[in-house]
Amino acid sequence: MQGQDYLIRAILGDNQARLFALRTTNVVKEAASSHKTFPVATAALGRTLTMGLVLGTMLKGEETISIQIKGDGPLLGIVVSANRHGLVKGYVGNPQVELPPSEDGKLAVGEAVGKGNLHVIRDLGLKEAYQGTVPLQTGEIGEDFAYYFTHSEQTPSAVALGVLVGVDGVPMGSGGIVVQLLPDAVFDHAFIAALEECLTQMPAVSSLFSQDHTVEKIVESIFSGLPVRFIDRQEVRFHCDCSWQRFEQALITLGMEELQELVDQGDPIETICHFCNKRYTFSVDQLNALLKGLVNSRE
Repeated sequence: MQGQDYLIRAILGDNQARLFALRTTNVVKEAASSHKTFPVATAALGRTLTMGLVLGTMLKGEETISIQIKGDGPLLGIVVSANRHGLVKGYVGNPQVELPPSEDGKLAVGEAVGKGNLHVIRDLGLKEAYQGTVPLQTGEIGEDFAYYFTHSEQTPSAVALGVLVGVDGVPMGSGGIVVQLLPDAVFDHAFIAALEECLTQMPAVSSLFSQDHTVEKIVESIFSGLPVRFIDRQEVRFHCDCSWQRFEQALITLGMEELQELVDQGDPIETICHFCNKRYTFSVDQLNALLKGLVNSRE
């Protein structure tokens, strides 16, 4: 399991906190390659993809989770979508954003994201999806989700996310640790103090997941002073479910008038998936066939 991307769920203490830990190095490599992101965008997108997978594992059935980070920074926002099967996809508005490092020498993710709001949308298969919205605290993603859990879901949480980007721009390590207090531990000050001590002493998440250790070993090293009970493990990967058929359907929804205009222009059109950058080309003949299908369906 060393080097493989996967997520584990565990219980800390005497059923006092639940923990999610995951390596997402290959997930972020795939996303960075698809979108040709520069380092700051890679880090911002990678952290959000990691959180998407954590939120996804909390879902039931065929629900999906969407994250929208809308800030006024040069990154121009982040969108991520995930499900409970360990599949995630996402993109940023400006993948080639360039910024100097922050004062501590780290990638300036907060500056790239800017000020704005974090939206978490759960599609429950109902007419209206559930949405939680909180103001961005720092734009560094981890702190913003800790605030979201505490204030929108009333679940005190610690969130640590990290992406280590090499000098060649390729992600070397990526992952996350999310700890949430369970109801019985909210007033257990001794446990909370022990937990805070572990988190304070924890090395940078990005460096932890760049090393050749299993996620379980990483968790055990961080929380060595607390009982850890592992519950389950799930593989995770970057996956986009776009298809030629989906884009065909999207063209049909344009309606006869707009399709006729595309046919009259006499040139093939290229459509691009925002989530994975895959391109789908439709010839004039294919556009005409879609138009004829629409006409026939209305006769």
